[in-house]
Amino acid sequence: MWIPTEHEKYGVVIASFRGTVPYGLSLEIGDTVQILEKCDGWYRGFALKNPNIKGIFPSSYVHLKNACVKNKGQFEMVIPTEDSVITEMTSTLRDWGTMWKQLYVRNEGDLFHRLWHIMNEILDLRRQVLVGHLTHDRMKDVKRHITARLDWGNEQLGLDLVPRKEYAMVDPEDISITELYRLMEHRHRKKDTPVQASSHHLFVQMKSLMCSNLGEELEVIFSLFDSKENRPISERFFLRLNRNGLPKAPDKPERHCSLFVDLGSSELRRDIYITVHIIRIGRMGAGEKKNACSVQYRRPFGCAVLSIADLLTGETKDDLILKVYMCNTESEWYQIHENIIKKLNARYNLTGSNAGLAVSLQLLHGDIEQIRREYSSVFSHGVSITRKLGFSNIIMPGEMRNDLYITIERGEFEKGGKSVARNVEVTMFIVESSGQTLKDFISFGSGEPPASDYHSFVLYHNNSPRWSELLKLPIPVDKFRGAHIRFEFRHCSTKEKGEKKLFGFSFVPLMQEDGRTLPDGTHELIVHKCEENTNLQDTTRYLKLPFSKGILLGTNNQAMKATKESFWITSFLCSTKLTQNGDMLDLLKWRTHPDKITGCLSKLKEIDGSEIVKFLQDTLDTLFGILDENSQKYGSKVFDSLVHIINLLQDSKFHHFKPVMDTYIESHFAGALAYRDLIKVLKWYVDRITEAERQEHIQEVLKAQEYIFKYIVQSRRLFSLATGGQNEEEFRCCIQELLMSVRFFLSQESKGSGALSQSQAVFLSSFPAVYSELLKLFDVREVANLVQDTLGSLPTIVHVDDALQAVKLQCIGKTVESQLYTNPDSRYILLPVVLHHLHMHLQEQKHLIMCARILSNVFCLIKKNSSEKSVLEEIDVIVASLLDILLRTILEITSPPQPSGSTMRLQFQDVTGEFVACLLSLLRQMTDRHYQQLLDSFNTKEELRDFLLQVFTVFRILIRPEMFPKDWTVMRLVANNVIITTVLYLSDALRKNFLNENFDYKIWDSYFYLAVIFINQLCLQLEMFTPSKKKKVLEKYGDMRVTMGCEIFSMWQNLGEHKLHFIPALIGPFLEVTLIPQPDLRNVMIPIFHDMMDWEQRRSGNFKQVEAKLIDKLDSLMSEGKGDETYRELFNSILLKKIERETWRESGVSLIATVTRLMERLLDYRDCMKMGEVDGKKIGCTVSLLNFYKTELNKEEMYIRYIHKLYDLHLKAQNFTEAAYTLLLYDELLEWSDRPLREFLTYPMQTEWQRKEHLHLTIIQNFDRGKCWENGIILCQKIAEQYESYYDYRNLSKMRMMEASLYDKIMDQQRLEPEFFRVGFYGKKFPFFLRNKEFVCRGHDYERLEAFQQRMLNEFPHAIAMQHANQPDETIFQAEAQYLQIYAVTPIPESQEVLQREGVPDNIKSFYKVNHIWKFRYDRPFHKGTKDKENEFKSLWVERTSLYLVQSLPGISRWFEVEKREVVEMSPLENAIEVLENKNQQLKTLISQCQTRQMQNINPLTMCLNGVIDAAVNGGVSRYQEAFFVKEYILSHPEDGEKIARLRELMLEQAQILEFGLAVHEKFVPQDMRPLHKKLVDQFFVMKSSLGIQEFSACIQASPVHFPNGSPRVCRNSAPASMSPDGTRVIPRRSPLSYPAVNRYSSSSLSSQASAEVSNITGQSESSDEVFNMQPSPSTSSLSSTHSASPNVTSSAPSSARASPLLSDKHKHSRENSCLSPRERPCSAIYPTPVEPSQRLLFNHIGDGALPHSDPNLSAPEKAVNPTPSSWSLDSGKEAKNMSDSGKLISPPVPPRPTQTASPARHTTSVSPSPAGRSPLKGSVPPFTPSPVEYHSPGLISNSPVLSGSYSSGISSLSRCSTSETSGFENQVHEPSAPGPGPSYGGPEEPVRRESKTPPPYSVYERTLRRPVPLPHSLSIPVAAEPPALPPKPLAARAGLLENGTRRTEPGPRPRPLPRKVSQL
Repeated sequence: MWIPTEHEKYGVVIASFRGTVPYGLSLEIGDTVQILEKCDGWYRGFALKNPNIKGIFPSSYVHLKNACVKNKGQFEMVIPTEDSVITEMTSTLRDWGTMWKQLYVRNEGDLFHRLWHIMNEILDLRRQVLVGHLTHDRMKDVKRHITARLDWGNEQLGLDLVPRKEYAMVDPEDISITELYRLMEHRHRKKDTPVQASSHHLFVQMKSLMCSNLGEELEVIFSLFDSKENRPISERFFLRLNRNGLPKAPDKPERHCSLFVDLGSSELRRDIYITVHIIRIGRMGAGEKKNACSVQYRRPFGCAVLSIADLLTGETKDDLILKVYMCNTESEWYQIHENIIKKLNARYNLTGSNAGLAVSLQLLHGDIEQIRREYSSVFSHGVSITRKLGFSNIIMPGEMRNDLYITIERGEFEKGGKSVARNVEVTMFIVESSGQTLKDFISFGSGEPPASDYHSFVLYHNNSPRWSELLKLPIPVDKFRGAHIRFEFRHCSTKEKGEKKLFGFSFVPLMQEDGRTLPDGTHELIVHKCEENTNLQDTTRYLKLPFSKGILLGTNNQAMKATKESFWITSFLCSTKLTQNGDMLDLLKWRTHPDKITGCLSKLKEIDGSEIVKFLQDTLDTLFGILDENSQKYGSKVFDSLVHIINLLQDSKFHHFKPVMDTYIESHFAGALAYRDLIKVLKWYVDRITEAERQEHIQEVLKAQEYIFKYIVQSRRLFSLATGGQNEEEFRCCIQELLMSVRFFLSQESKGSGALSQSQAVFLSSFPAVYSELLKLFDVREVANLVQDTLGSLPTIVHVDDALQAVKLQCIGKTVESQLYTNPDSRYILLPVVLHHLHMHLQEQKHLIMCARILSNVFCLIKKNSSEKSVLEEIDVIVASLLDILLRTILEITSPPQPSGSTMRLQFQDVTGEFVACLLSLLRQMTDRHYQQLLDSFNTKEELRDFLLQVFTVFRILIRPEMFPKDWTVMRLVANNVIITTVLYLSDALRKNFLNENFDYKIWDSYFYLAVIFINQLCLQLEMFTPSKKKKVLEKYGDMRVTMGCEIFSMWQNLGEHKLHFIPALIGPFLEVTLIPQPDLRNVMIPIFHDMMDWEQRRSGNFKQVEAKLIDKLDSLMSEGKGDETYRELFNSILLKKIERETWRESGVSLIATVTRLMERLLDYRDCMKMGEVDGKKIGCTVSLLNFYKTELNKEEMYIRYIHKLYDLHLKAQNFTEAAYTLLLYDELLEWSDRPLREFLTYPMQTEWQRKEHLHLTIIQNFDRGKCWENGIILCQKIAEQYESYYDYRNLSKMRMMEASLYDKIMDQQRLEPEFFRVGFYGKKFPFFLRNKEFVCRGHDYERLEAFQQRMLNEFPHAIAMQHANQPDETIFQAEAQYLQIYAVTPIPESQEVLQREGVPDNIKSFYKVNHIWKFRYDRPFHKGTKDKENEFKSLWVERTSLYLVQSLPGISRWFEVEKREVVEMSPLENAIEVLENKNQQLKTLISQCQTRQMQNINPLTMCLNGVIDAAVNGGVSRYQEAFFVKEYILSHPEDGEKIARLRELMLEQAQILEFGLAVHEKFVPQDMRPLHKKLVDQFFVMKSSLGIQEFSACIQASPVHFPNGSPRVCRNSAPASMSPDGTRVIPRRSPLSYPAVNRYSSSSLSSQASAEVSNITGQSESSDEVFNMQPSPSTSSLSSTHSASPNVTSSAPSSARASPLLSDKHKHSRENSCLSPRERPCSAIYPTPVEPSQRLLFNHIGDGALPHSDPNLSAPEKAVNPTPSSWSLDSGKEAKNMSDSGKLISPPVPPRPTQTASPARHTTSVSPSPAGRSPLKGSVPPFTPSPVEYHSPGLISNSPVLSGSYSSGISSLSRCSTSETSGFENQVHEPSAPGPGPSYGGPEEPVRRESKTPPPYSVYERTLRRPVPLPHSLSIPVAAEPPALPPKPLAARAGLLENGTRRTEPGPRPRPLPRKVSQL
């Protein structure tokens, strides 16, 4: 049975539990669990990380921990009772763990590793705390380390700042907000601004001396030197080096490392230097022989100097090399360092070029104890400490020192009877009174242990040596008295013996007879001469002699003789026990000389402070002893002396001696009667203040009042103890009188001089320190009343003296901080006077920093939930006094700064946070009663209104993000909690007082605005928090956004008809609130929109304003990242439900639908923009949104904004053409006018003309970069017109040159023709703008189907590629997936005019083939009816799909949606006609290319001829005859008669083309292919016979024109391509891919039905590089096999210049590609190849002896196209033109055809053939008409890499790409006698014809029909009367297109342009 647990409430999982049992709860090791119930070894509960899931788990898996339970029962909360630091550590490490892994993912390796180390350190420290074996101090230290690391990690990870008190986290509910603010501020400042260290230390480590001429031991002496004062400021660091220049004791770091301690900040300046003096130990001269002398001397060697400022640049200077200068002149050795510093080092030599002193120097900052902790390794290894000379800046009371510094300065000596000067060495000893030498008290420096004697260095031959060597003598105090120092002088010989001869001595006693020590300063000592063997051990012999010339007696003549030689030393004593001051000694020994007391007390002020503090206790005892002795006589003097000593301790140098005085007062002071005299003298001084002229001494007295009162109080207490409390009343009266004098003096106003106010200021600054002393003797209330009276006596005029006002406020501040104020009783007495002064200062906006501090302290004492009566009364007083002024102050200091008040603004920045904390504290303490009293206190509604507006404005300021630092989330949440509580109180007042007739818009608007920005705060967006943080916030405060949202809704409902005032103003703010992803908040707020629509409908009959505002705000808000798909659905569903019963439901639904659709697009746009690279999805999404704004919403400004966003995307993706089209949209909205336009986006303020000009130039530049030069030309011409109209010829000239350059580029530069792909996006997972739609996309340069498909799959990585081209069904549309269907489509140019023109270069035509395309086509073959296995053509139909786009390509996007699709079916006969047309077209192109030498290799022509002839011989064309020329077909399809005739004509035309092609082939065929050519010729005759064709030459008259090369000549415009074997050279567009690919695998184009199905899947097109090397397939018949599938593939690229990489066979013939390309499908009888219209060849009129030609009656758009601008003449175009112009080229009459059955649509007549040349026709013959068929197939011309089978006949390849939908015949019939538009054919030409011996290479065999047999138009006769017009200019061809945007007439109406509103832009 499950029992609720009592004590087992909280535990940690110690082993993972999978939870496999029923109701089991899965747990991981380390999880914390809360336990609810228990049963037989099992617990039931939940993991704290996921409290919603409850389950059971074994009790043995959990370690129980102590915890306390709050809210016992269903909603109980468990809080662990462990140390709060441990709890914080645990939760923090859990949060860090997740973020730490993310650092690894984000590749932030450095922080990842640093955090890992910190986490390990914290875990180690946590272990130490948990063990619990730490001492109290160690525990404190560990916690400090833990919190420091936690704070560091939080800061690095961007987490919140944690407020702490004594290392434990603080609950903001348990302390006042001002205290919380201070804690946060303290931690923030600690984090931001490291405290500047006041103390600095220099670490020196000697490495080595690098010098070439070493060999002797060295002494190196470091010291710090002040070049400004020319004196050393530190002791010396002394170390010895061996002969190699390395430290002698490397194992003792203290010997070669030292720390120069206690450098002040003032000493880190450039003129402080590190000086290094180097002394060598060895021979007298460096060059002496080694054995010359055995005695070692100290001799000068060199010096180095470094400025300490050089170390400030970096922390560590490892192995710094200091230059060492050698001293050439020894007499200057004492000042060598000064000369180097002064840059006088030219007189010294360097020790060597690469020589120097290697040292390591480092500056350390901070207290010495801190340095010891931070650099513990340095101290643990050992380091010597080098002190500053004398006392440090701060003298510590316990410091014990007795150091005498002696500097050996210089000497003056006689020659001593020698010719040269002496080599003098000084030896020093310390001798005590007994005559014994003191051992080990001479210190050379900090690195060396003290010695017993000292030997100076020797200067060679110098009788006036200067040493300047500093020594420290740390002599104990007890040895000092009676001791003296003896200096012995010896001459050092340089002879072999090297003996040192004593010649004199000096001495100096350390202490004088009166007990004073040797005075500081320089002493000139007498040098007493002596002999070498003189015994100086007996000190009595010389101590009686004078030692200094300063005390020499003139009577002693013996001594006088000795004064010629002198020796100077400088002494300096640093002692805490000895003094050199006689006055100090006199004062301390006052009892021996009572008569000197007055003088001694007067001289006390002149004694140095350090002497007084050294003997502080003795001095104080002396003073009070004198007072007891005779208070009447000495009272005033003692008082003054006491004041002097007290004020001395205020000095920072002696500040640390205050505790010494405090200890003295508490423990040693014994003056029980002193209080009377002290009070008396103090009152006397206070009474004289107002009268005294000089206030300095009085101010000194007032400054010392704290300690005077301490002495008074202690004295009174001692007296009370001694007497049992006698004279208590008298004492009180004295104090009262004293304070009355004070009050009188304080109440005086300063007249004229400021001396009085200064004295008042001095008193006030020290008065609060007296409170604690008074409390020792008086009751709290008494003291409080005394203080209140005293402070209340201050004058209230604020503006009199600003300095005094500041001091008054400081006094108030200290009062609030004092112990007195903490007591509630005294606080209630003092509070009014405190508030009075605060109010006064705040009103004047003065001393705000101090006011803020005082207020903070006031509120710190009022705890949060204190409901004590006293506290409530205090709050009453504060609210009445300060709330209003506090609000005004915050408004003032947060308002935008005025230019003049910038300096004042700086101080405001520091106090804003404190004032805010004070306000929040006050509001949090206010109860219902306080609010009610406050609201009732307003007399009028205007006052209440102003107050509410003030509160709402201040709250808006508090909510600002910059109010607190970003990591102060704790503070922000507390502030928000206070704000929402206050708003709930005040909203009642708003409802009661400002509704109905008292409605006030401003205050309601302020309320709503506050509520909205409150909800939108970043710190309240819980969704962004970590789960643990979110949980904590919800537990403590709940979701404050929902609370405020409900309040908004409630207040809105109360407004009634006043709601109209806020429509549409509040739509944007409320919309922003609803976009927050909080479901409850959305449910509350969205219905308000329905309300707004309803009221707007009532007011104006529509809600256009609501709609407009919603749309405007949605764009900006969603682009900021707000809103989501859930919101869209919720918005739609809630509002639709709300408007169900409204009368305006229909328009409401429309509005909601529009807004919802906009949301769809905006969400898609936002999602797309998150991607890194620019892709089609981004561009497509932007286009969708742009069009939505234009067409559906008519929002011009948004439309233009998105135009520019799209433009930027295109530029980034380098879609320059699309970028230009995009910018054209904006350009079209502008006119050439001078209307001024405002600044907009990146455009400056300018006229409309200027902006349009700028746009034109930018668009031209982009068209140029996108190689769309024709469009650029049009814009050039437009802008040129404008320049011309303004006579701006300079710019006109530039524009014409630009236009000319674009024309040049058209002719000179190559352009790649892109492929086009149809893409279907199916499934619900696609964005809205793509979902279940199909698009046509313009591919990139060189992009083939496979690459495009891969790109699309990369853009949509989750998409599935569909494997067929069929339209998907509804299941695919509704699937929760993404399906992509991709295949290539063929562009159908809308206008054929330029493409059909003859002589237009291909460079020009290429533009029109792939630009401004609305229509695309895709063909799919299929069988209808029964399939004839013997002849598949009978049932082979083609399904042709035409796609119409919403806009032409290219345009503002690379892809556009398909607007309409048309599907038509082509019958087998139409299919056959188109196949033959395409094959004929291809043959003509190849022949033309070969003839004009465009081919480098003849193989493509060979293979094509072989394919057609071979297939035809083996039954190719005959299959068509079998299928369509049989009687059954003709009878069953009477309507196809004309088509059958057309098919017959095409067969004949093909035969003629083949014959001409063989002639050309013969001319160019290489020798090794001659057998193949012969075979082809033989097969051709077989083919002709199979078709029943006679020899052409026998049927046609000979040409009357003489062909010198055996070829007919034709005029220029007869054809664009020359087909003679030696045709003229033209300039075509060549391409490596100009030739068709071939299939190696099958010769048949007829595949089985199965293979037809499989070939529905694209193969890969073969590379053209292979084409030239391919051999014809050994095919026998392309129609014989019904089983061989042709996997040959066709290219969907219309480009004449496209490269494709060679692919492996595996890929080339894969049948499983997922996207379908008509050009890349297997080419067979059932898969015709769609060919692009841009490649159609136009065959025009040609002369006799030619091939079939086209019909001139076809309209221009129906004519086919020829991409290769070559001529089909057999000679030069120029010659042909000349002959045409002269009228000599006349076509012969056409011989009649034999009778043949024709289609019913065509009337035929039978005419018997006549021999050629014998019966010429007499009348004029009409010109041959071109074939009445369109040449649909560019794919089979030069640009198509496709041929069927092994280049089998035209029927074997069904590739086509028709330009128009019709492929029928014209029904026009020409009578032979009808007059033609061409020249007449007549008699004059007959003789020429008869004389012609050379027949044309082949003749035309013609049947006599009513309609003449069409010849190939390369041989047709030109119409001389009307030469063709020139190709149209791009302007003429496209002006309409660019002016009206990309438009076409069909299908459907275009969207109307936007109404112009550009004036706003």
